[in-house]
Amino acid sequence: MTTTAPAIPTVDVDPFSHEVLADPLPVQAALRDAGPVAWIPRYDLYAVARYDEVRATLVDWQRFPSSAGVGLSNFRYEEPWRPPSLLLEADPPHHDAPRAVLAPILSPRALRRLRERWCGDADDLVAGLLDGAGDTVELDAVAALAEAFPLRVFPDAVGLPTEGREHLLPYGDHAFNAFGPANDLVAKGAPRVAELSAWVASQCARDVLTDDGFGAAIWAASDRGDITPAQAPLIVRSLLTAGVDTTVHGLGACLYALASNPGQWDRLRARPDLARVAFDEAVRWESPVQTFFRTADVDVPISGAVVPEGHKILMLLGAANRDPRHWDDPDTFDLARDPSGHVGFGMGLHQCVGQHVARLEAEALLGALARRVERLELAGEPERHHNNTLRAWGSLPMRLHVR
Repeated sequence: MTTTAPAIPTVDVDPFSHEVLADPLPVQAALRDAGPVAWIPRYDLYAVARYDEVRATLVDWQRFPSSAGVGLSNFRYEEPWRPPSLLLEADPPHHDAPRAVLAPILSPRALRRLRERWCGDADDLVAGLLDGAGDTVELDAVAALAEAFPLRVFPDAVGLPTEGREHLLPYGDHAFNAFGPANDLVAKGAPRVAELSAWVASQCARDVLTDDGFGAAIWAASDRGDITPAQAPLIVRSLLTAGVDTTVHGLGACLYALASNPGQWDRLRARPDLARVAFDEAVRWESPVQTFFRTADVDVPISGAVVPEGHKILMLLGAANRDPRHWDDPDTFDLARDPSGHVGFGMGLHQCVGQHVARLEAEALLGALARRVERLELAGEPERHHNNTLRAWGSLPMRLHVR
């Protein structure tokens, strides 16, 4: 007796429309409720939005490889706009050496040397905003905190020169937009692509970098023969592409969550050791990285349905991180929760190698704020920044009540 795979439901939505980017939760719920796999006809792609299926797809690099691109574009048929990432857009064996080099450089143990300095930098940043300002301070938390702190500490850690760092955010914004369709968001960044790409490429050269940062450690690995000299600048580029915007938007999500949930801010002030939990819970709750793609290498069954060979599959990380089939009360931001299973940093072989860097930045900044600020509150209507891949705040008007 033969069995037929169940029909895959059609959900006619545009996950990259401005309406959905402004509020993705209804479409995420619709895709979860449609079934374990759905077909989105306008892009001829398959989508998984439930936690179990998203996680299973992320870890199955053999049948859902990344080397055909982690965006909508299929590198088997389309020329990528830049040389593919050796980490994000490669699979074993090509992925192995770059990952093996970068993982220890960005490991929690290696980052211990930065902790005291970053905590001091965070204290200095917060003091500069609060000292002499009175009992309350109003600011845009995106520009003054979520952007300012990573742009202060991360480029130093990589070993970049001071000049030109303002290019990092628009370059990263375009890179993440380019994972989606060729819509108006991609067109908006297109005029500066050549300029920004040239600047980023120039910063990856050995002689531009300081001799004590992440970049120098990557070049030292090429001297040892662990990677080739041609691979070294591409690995440095991966840091510059994915190491700023994602952390900025993670911090923005965390600040918004804490301002919107004053009881959770009180809990963090009472227990500063919860800073990393707060950051991971914000990454689960808001999912700064909303989506990634893989490509079916063969006909792949998922929960009884079959994704055909060669087709793109959209993994909705944000939907998985709020799936009530996996999380209790998923729409609530709660520091009593263990958020460690979230897929906001991916999962499996291609899981974000820089996640420990982001957590340390969050720990430093949230700790500095908790020591000085009694209460956070929104002081106006926040504004979203639209990106094909990222869920981001463009502006967070906030009032800080100083202790």
